[in-house]
Amino acid sequence: MNRMYVNGRLKTIKDKMPLNELLLQEGHDIERVAVEKNGKIVPRSSFGTEMLSDDDRIEIVCFVGGG
Repeated sequence: MNRMYVNGRLKTIKDKMPLNELLLQEGHDIERVAVEKNGKIVPRSSFGTEMLSDDDRIEIVCFVGGG
């Protein structure tokens, strides 16, 4: 098991989880978020291949439409 911070909250995940799986578990629409991992922006095209590991710091920002 790996421990990481997601938007400032401590979270435990299984080993070798890709970023897109975490986003889906957290209930995010992958097309409507921006993600920073350890201080660097992760391109949306890499969400399926970007693997999460112990002590990662993930920040997820959701885009909200409106007027």
